[in-house]
Amino acid sequence: MADTLTSPAAPVSIYAEASPNPESMKFVLNTQLLSDGVSVDYPNLEAAANSPLAQELFNFDYVSRVFIAANFVTITKASDLTWTHLIPELRTFLKSYVEAGGPIFTVDPVAEQKAAHEAVATGDASEQDQQISQKVIDLLENYVRPAVEQDGGNITFRSYNKGVVTVNLQGSCSGCPSATVTLKSGIENLLKRMVPEVTEVVAEGITV
Repeated sequence: MADTLTSPAAPVSIYAEASPNPESMKFVLNTQLLSDGVSVDYPNLEAAANSPLAQELFNFDYVSRVFIAANFVTITKASDLTWTHLIPELRTFLKSYVEAGGPIFTVDPVAEQKAAHEAVATGDASEQDQQISQKVIDLLENYVRPAVEQDGGNITFRSYNKGVVTVNLQGSCSGCPSATVTLKSGIENLLKRMVPEVTEVVAEGITV
């Protein structure tokens, strides 16, 4: 895989792809920015301290959120603007930045996220709850996350407590008008069917 800290100095092609959230646009690159299954979500400039690329994107005054995954960047804009003139500008910037070998991250987030993921899965929970948590994590990773990534976002496991699964929605999923419907009619039904102990799924990160 390509170095995740600095992008490769090679010809880059980028295309824009609409997401279910009208305020978010997914910019897909022909190069790898992160390992598969790893993503970072920056809701504001202060949160983007580890990503020079995200910091540069926040210099565009209409950019309100930046989400980076394996081979795409999802950008959320201010709601009072249209994408017509913004897409060419952002695409040109991303192409120039990545082709010039601009740094994507200061510190590789892969190991850090893996450690945090393991800590969330275990924590102080009982052995039974840890087993349920792991089942939920496996389902989210194998069945839910790939579909959510297609829409320019991500879903991560936060906790399991007395039948309630808490997840975090990132990227285009935060602020998406259909996020709550998808959460309840899709994700909650799947988890309740596959893990009988689950009674409800709630989400952090929904800003609608």
